[in-house]
Amino acid sequence: MFRLIVQRVALAALALFLTSLITMAAVEALPSDACAAYLGREIQPAALQKCREKLQLDRPAIERYFIWTRGLLSGDPGVSLNSRRPVGEVLIQRIRNSFLIGGLAALIGIPLAVFLGVYAAIRRERFPDLAISILGIASMALPEFVTATVLVFIFAVSLGWLPAVALISANSTIPQMLPATILPVAVLIVVMVAHVMRVTRTNVIDQLDSEHAEFARLRGVTGWRLLVRHVLPGAVPATIAVCAYTLAWQLAGVVVVERVFNYPGLGSLMVDAINNRDLPLVQTTVLVFTAIFIGTSLLADIAAVLVNPRLRRRSS
Repeated sequence: MFRLIVQRVALAALALFLTSLITMAAVEALPSDACAAYLGREIQPAALQKCREKLQLDRPAIERYFIWTRGLLSGDPGVSLNSRRPVGEVLIQRIRNSFLIGGLAALIGIPLAVFLGVYAAIRRERFPDLAISILGIASMALPEFVTATVLVFIFAVSLGWLPAVALISANSTIPQMLPATILPVAVLIVVMVAHVMRVTRTNVIDQLDSEHAEFARLRGVTGWRLLVRHVLPGAVPATIAVCAYTLAWQLAGVVVVERVFNYPGLGSLMVDAINNRDLPLVQTTVLVFTAIFIGTSLLADIAAVLVNPRLRRRSS
């Protein structure tokens, strides 16, 4: 286990370094810079040169990269080129907002997915199983922006129950933000439930068809007692790793959902930073996303080892 963690941490450090290099190269390859994006169309050569000198954009890209890296390692990722505010100060509220919708989606979606997966398995090849499976496949097939559009049309346009977009600032309090989180959380739940439910259903069916479950039936154990004592202990832990991987992959969905609903989270901040060619903010935001993905994937790997004796012996 310790060797697995050390290997994953070393690979994570390498991945973060390569991600920062690729991000810098990608932003530098764009046709303009932060000053051109800030000054707009009415741009004057003198004003452009003065802006680039002020923001140190006249320096070579590799020099600016190492200045940013040195500051990041010391806990100071620099200053946003667009707002002239410290990058850490800009990120802190956005991270909270993204964690709010991600946490609510996980808190609701994972128990719901496990319940639907178990229910579909015990009603296998009957109407509830077919209905849940069809809805799950449809949910996985639809992109997040399509699901978001459908929910907006139903609950915001037709019924008028919820706001179509978030008209709140990034530093709003959590109670102020809750109405604007309902539709984004619903979209994330739809995708999350579809993946976790199918894996849970498969694991429960495998346990129901296993030898120890058959021996339990021969001893007269049936119904909920069979499910709780002999099926779920082997099925549910195996879904823990899948839940962790699903949460990691949800990062891509967060970017889309936040953009669709104008939600002031980390994903929408990254898109705005790219549009403004704000390299320090883009690099730091991408690294935060990468670190969250790697950390969640590491937890998934550890969970997989803990619930699988063969993997536990292999990693020891």
